[in-house]
Amino acid sequence: MPNIMRAMIVPESDFSECTSLVVDGNPTSRSILVSQLRDFGMGSVVQSARAVDARRHLEYRNFDFVLCEQHFATDTMSGQDLLDDLRRNQLLPFSTVFIMITGEATYTQVSEAAESALDGYLLKPHKASQLGDRLVAARVRKVALQGIFSAIEAEKYALAAQLCLDRFRNKGPFWLYAARVGAELLLRMGQAAEAQTLYKAVVDAKTLPWAKLGIARAQLDAGQVNQATSTLERLIGEDSSYADAYDVMGRAQFELGRFDKALDTYRMAATLTPASVSRLQNFAMMTFYSGDYAEAEKLLDRTTRLGLDSKMFDPQTLVLLAFCRLYIVDRKGLQRCEDDLLRLIERDESNARIPRLLGIVRALNLIQQSEFVPAIDAVRALAATVRDPLFDFESASNLVALLSQLSARTIQLNELEETIDVIGRRFCSNRPLTELLAASALAYPAYAERLRAAQGQVLNYAETAMALSLAGDPTNAVKNLILHGRDTLNARLIDNAYQLLQKHSNKVEGAAELSHAVQQLKNSCGPTLQLATLGEPKRQAGGLALRTGKLPAGSASGEALPAAGS
Repeated sequence: MPNIMRAMIVPESDFSECTSLVVDGNPTSRSILVSQLRDFGMGSVVQSARAVDARRHLEYRNFDFVLCEQHFATDTMSGQDLLDDLRRNQLLPFSTVFIMITGEATYTQVSEAAESALDGYLLKPHKASQLGDRLVAARVRKVALQGIFSAIEAEKYALAAQLCLDRFRNKGPFWLYAARVGAELLLRMGQAAEAQTLYKAVVDAKTLPWAKLGIARAQLDAGQVNQATSTLERLIGEDSSYADAYDVMGRAQFELGRFDKALDTYRMAATLTPASVSRLQNFAMMTFYSGDYAEAEKLLDRTTRLGLDSKMFDPQTLVLLAFCRLYIVDRKGLQRCEDDLLRLIERDESNARIPRLLGIVRALNLIQQSEFVPAIDAVRALAATVRDPLFDFESASNLVALLSQLSARTIQLNELEETIDVIGRRFCSNRPLTELLAASALAYPAYAERLRAAQGQVLNYAETAMALSLAGDPTNAVKNLILHGRDTLNARLIDNAYQLLQKHSNKVEGAAELSHAVQQLKNSCGPTLQLATLGEPKRQAGGLALRTGKLPAGSASGEALPAAGS
């Protein structure tokens, strides 16, 4: 037994009552790991040659330790995919130590491990003593941070954040890690200013790349986009291989509507980590919206082949790929997009989003096959939903692209222009959103101009209300915003009405009735989007993935915690 194991007298060094799961596709390396664990006195060791089999084990029993290989030669699921899947489905309790093992000693691999909240990362070939050190250190940290993560698993997020802050201020055991967890919790609870303060304190105490990146993320969440960009430029200047920094920089550039710069940034992130599904996905989608459909088709196809079975895969990739294949006249390829979406539906029948995406691809398939009558019927059915609460920005982008394809083929319908105008008035709240919608209409530039005109109209409505408020008439300012908000369902106008009511409630006549009307409009809008985004975020760029518990809705001990895309 290694010296460290003999020297330790704390319970964390006693593995006689512990269970372990070893996941490795290579029989030799798996056998070595199993032997080493047994030499440490591990009570029970279970083996698995495939990640998918390991998942089944973890569905039915808890393990104290999971040692997992990162890459499997004959398995589409990687160790990272397994970890993401376990965490997303709440199959990995905090008490389990998860250690990733790989032969790839690269920065990006270690960075990915850090953001995944791994308990350890071991590079092959390794000595038994190194594995022993990892096991003991991970268990010691588990015990030290038990209170914090018990609060997280119980969904008492404010308490967990406070415990992290107390540990950081008192420089208790693992205070830097606690600070990172605390800052992540603050960001997810919408307390960007407090998170930024904590990240800055970490930088002052000990300069760490993740803390500097956290400052940029907090600045972005607080709307300080230019400051975030400057922070990121300095961070990338210090370490040009920090892939997470490019993720956040791309997000900042995208939110500013600087799509050309975002394209270059996402290209760099994808180059640094060629096996990352999410980064390749961002690069591929950004290439599509830049109008380079031939190149986008290659990248979207590569994303699909690499990540179709990954939890990080966004089915919107298949929709954009279908548009590209319509453009390059690849009938078989377009049909594969439809088939792949059907597979995803079979895998996740409760997901209402995928059938909406499938409707777009089926309409494209009909256009490709020159079956224009059923294609028009399908488009009309989709256009009839533009004022529904569940009709979101993604639906709008896809429908605009579909309508543009029809018009580009000189298929003119009386209602097409009106549908574009309705979409524009509802979703063109700012320049980035408008330009992303306009990029969806590249096949028929006239629609892009109509969308930009709609943004101008929304801006005029907002400015008129602001002028009324400044002139001392907040009542009519709110009524004006409600009137146009009801007509357009534009989230910006409705939010402006809400903000004015909050600010001038004592000056607004009939404030209670108007507040009720605003709330009704918010419900009619459904999911709102104020910032441009590519697809459905799976993980917030640069974020730390936290294992959280699940309590029943409305549980008294639970507190709201916005999702961070994981």
